[in-house]
Formats: sequence, structure tokens, C-alpha cells
Amino acid sequence: MAITTTWKIAQLDRETADGYVFTAHYTVEASDGTYKAGAYGSIGFEKPETLVAYSDLTEEVVIGWVKDQLTAEKVTEIEAALQAQLDEQKTPTKASGTPWS
Repeated sequence: MAITTTWKIAQLDRETADGYVFTAHYTVEASDGTYKAGAYGSIGFEKPETLVAYSDLTEEVVIGWVKDQLTAEKVTEIEAALQAQLDEQKTPTKASGTPWS
């Protein structure tokens, strides 16, 4: 099955005076329709010279900021880790328990 990876913004931290968003809290979910895996992270931003008005921000814009700040290499690493979690769920390589249960 094809894997669907979804990036979302869970929360933004901002300065109330000018709307400068200094931290984004994000989630990433991977699913193949049967199994799911997720990750959560936070990333800070330096204040830019020109601010986008807080009321004009969209989730897509902020996700772009997050991915840019993380770098393409880290985005790939996060998505690969989620793929590995899905693979482990499909075909477990570890188990818990006792043989006499």
C-alpha cells in the first residue's frame, strides 16, 4: 500500500506586539491505511526583516517554514523513520512476553 505522510502545525508561539512567530510545534503522521506512525517536534525561527501578518498565515506557509528550517535532509530522515515504524508494525522484529503464557 502507498504511504501517506501528513505534516500539520499543532501550535504557534508568537509575540503579541507584532505577531512574530518564533516557534512552531508540528506533527508528522504516516499511514498506509492500516498502520499509523507519528512524530512531534518544535522548531524556532529567527525574526525576519519583513513579517507576514499573523492573520495572513496559513498552515501551508508555516509548514514550508518548518521544512526549510529543518532542511530537506532532516525532512527525509523524519519520513524514513516513520516508514521504519510502519514496517516494524507490519512485520515485527521484536516481541514481549513469556513462553509459558
